[in-house]
Amino acid sequence: MLTVYGISNCDTIKKTLTWLKSNQMEFLFHDYKKQGISRETIEDWLSQTDWAKLVNKAGTTFKALSDEQKAAIVDSQSALELMLEKPSLIKRPVIENSGKIVKIGWKPEGL
Repeated sequence: MLTVYGISNCDTIKKTLTWLKSNQMEFLFHDYKKQGISRETIEDWLSQTDWAKLVNKAGTTFKALSDEQKAAIVDSQSALELMLEKPSLIKRPVIENSGKIVKIGWKPEGL
């Protein structure tokens, strides 16, 4: 069973969920804006992938950060703290299958 992490009002998430439904793929959706995101979950993701792949540098949340805040994201720990403070910084979607990341960002190839 896939778990899709994201924010329900995100256009990329809407495209992802529409594609999954139209391809009859079973999934759970975790809206971390409404449901939150735990330190343990992000730490687990960081054990599976590089922090730079999880930080959404193209989004409005990142662009709204001060230059000082952007410059302070230098490693997994600093990225973790900022993603916990501002979950919208997490690239969307993060898709897991049985606790393992299978995709970060959205393109249907590879699912």
